[in-house]
Amino acid sequence: MTPHEIGLLNAAIDRIVPRDKDPGAIDLGTHAYVRARLAREAAADAASIAAGLAELDAKSFADLDAPARDALLIARQNAPWFRRLCELVREGFYADEGNGGNAGNASWRMVGYEPRLPAKPVPRVSYAKHRDERPEDIVYDAVVIGAGAGGGVAACVLAEAGKRVLLLERGDAYDYDQSGRRDHLRNHRNQVYGHNTGPDLDGNPRVFVDPAGAAHVVAPHDKRYHSNAAGPGSGTAVYGAQAWRFLPDDFRMASRYGVPAGSSLADWPLSYDELAPDYERAEWEIGVAGSDTGHPSPRQRGYPMPPLPGYRIQSILKTGATKLGYSTFSPPLLINSTAYNGRGACIECGSCAGFACPSDGKNGTQNTAIPRALATGRCTFMVRATVERIETAANGEANAVVFRHGFSAEAPRIRVRTRSVVISAGAIETARLLLLSAGGKHAHNKGNDHDQVGRNLQGHIYPTAIGLFDEPVYDPHGPGVTIATCDFNHGNPGIIGGGMLADDFIVVPAIFAQTMFPPEAPFWGQGAKDYMRDNYRRITQVRGPIQEIPNPQARVTLDGDVKDRFGLNVARLSGTAHPESFRTADYMLGKAVAWIEAAGAKKIWTSPQPMRLTAGQHQAGTARMGDDPRNSVTDSYGRVWGCPNLVVADASLHVTNGGFNPVLTILALAYRNATKLAAAL
Repeated sequence: MTPHEIGLLNAAIDRIVPRDKDPGAIDLGTHAYVRARLAREAAADAASIAAGLAELDAKSFADLDAPARDALLIARQNAPWFRRLCELVREGFYADEGNGGNAGNASWRMVGYEPRLPAKPVPRVSYAKHRDERPEDIVYDAVVIGAGAGGGVAACVLAEAGKRVLLLERGDAYDYDQSGRRDHLRNHRNQVYGHNTGPDLDGNPRVFVDPAGAAHVVAPHDKRYHSNAAGPGSGTAVYGAQAWRFLPDDFRMASRYGVPAGSSLADWPLSYDELAPDYERAEWEIGVAGSDTGHPSPRQRGYPMPPLPGYRIQSILKTGATKLGYSTFSPPLLINSTAYNGRGACIECGSCAGFACPSDGKNGTQNTAIPRALATGRCTFMVRATVERIETAANGEANAVVFRHGFSAEAPRIRVRTRSVVISAGAIETARLLLLSAGGKHAHNKGNDHDQVGRNLQGHIYPTAIGLFDEPVYDPHGPGVTIATCDFNHGNPGIIGGGMLADDFIVVPAIFAQTMFPPEAPFWGQGAKDYMRDNYRRITQVRGPIQEIPNPQARVTLDGDVKDRFGLNVARLSGTAHPESFRTADYMLGKAVAWIEAAGAKKIWTSPQPMRLTAGQHQAGTARMGDDPRNSVTDSYGRVWGCPNLVVADASLHVTNGGFNPVLTILALAYRNATKLAAAL
């Protein structure tokens, strides 16, 4: 940009977040941030913004006083170029100082956001030097593909059972400074320009087919990608860690409600009682803090840790729930409320969901199951390992895995022999790998003789009510989830299923500025700055996942044209959630609005739920378990039909995805399936 153009840009930015008693955008360096973005990630917007600024230049914009400049901007505030410029200014001004637009994190002090870090560095697991020099010369008892919730548990169970295990992960061995950095524009809650784990943004596309039928090639930080984290622990390294058991009726939805037209709703091939011991094992071996009363799932044993602190919002929402007759309790979290298994307690850092934990008090397989597996000396862990295919012998059993080791297109190809394979790559990549592994006895791809692999892709719709209160309701410390109700998971008149409702995690300022303003609030100028400063701690939300009805047309297939860096056909995502799910979401939204209103919110707003695919980070269902290969991919122990030593251990198995965050169910099924496999080897 020329000096004249920079002057115009700065004059506009100065009015988007002006200086008052607190610094403005120019004071904090946001103008430099915007120029850097326009030169790199937002380069496509540069021309339209430059044209808009040139129009202002005809009015000698930079020479006008503040009221006159505001008047010209008001006349153009609905122009796409100006709205985009405002987005860039907001994200720079309210993101972390590492992005260059919020010097000294001054805007955080202005709104009252107070992040915390440990007083001294916390020791963490090192994943270096845990590989065999020549894995191709070894016959493993099991190769586990994916080091997330299910894969980490499977590797641990098998290694501790005396089996020789190779654990493969396509992400890198990120250290805390990489995956845990407080980059508020690159994390798994706010992927504006990337994320803080894998997969790499380059060389890993997917194809997303929108509801109108148009296909789009999308990168991993695009919301349409439906990305899971990649790296040790996968999503468990950066999740919010809600640790819900599904309810008994979640396992028998079809029996209770019938099967809606056009859906693939079915009962699970196992009951809650059958999975309950594995739920308990996951709670104690991984580590859950929660209330021993309130949760409606029957249990034989309490949680290993008490619940985390309630904070101010818990008592406010409790008052509203009491008025309505809602029963409530503290949600269970895979977070240490006290020191547990050699690691310290949560330090209430204020940035939990989307980030690795600064105190290492958030429990995932990266700091529990995987270190235990490695400690046996029988588990080899290789990161940067992208599996190309699973091979089978003449009898149809899995006997080898072929993968590329490294991120470049020239990365060496390695073939390892094995007595069994466990897939835990997430519902999208697990389905893709099964489809890529055609050959021999499995001409239709493994488990796919009846065209079931990749179907029933589901996640969660999240009806959300946001409320503005007269007084501060929001403490900036802690994970943030403090109170929940399960009164509406089932038994709602005329509704199939339902869901859990709770408050949410701490919303960092950059996300708050994007998502928590009511539609009519000003989005630039003094009014927007006042709104953010005055209301950041007076706004909260009630939300929760609903029990989705699976749709066989929501699916993963292989795209015939687009390939990844290794020349493999990428996942093609198509379809939407079943219409019945959106009706359930509307019903639950009404309950959320009623709750936050009864708690004292003076203004409430919501967002529409358009018909769409909803897989997201809770993706599930694409290799569903069942009793019949004609409508499922695996049996009740995750064994792929026709290939009994090929076991699935992730949410691909879920027949339905529950009205809860699904990770505890993933962990429990992995314990169950891996224990069964270990006994068979």
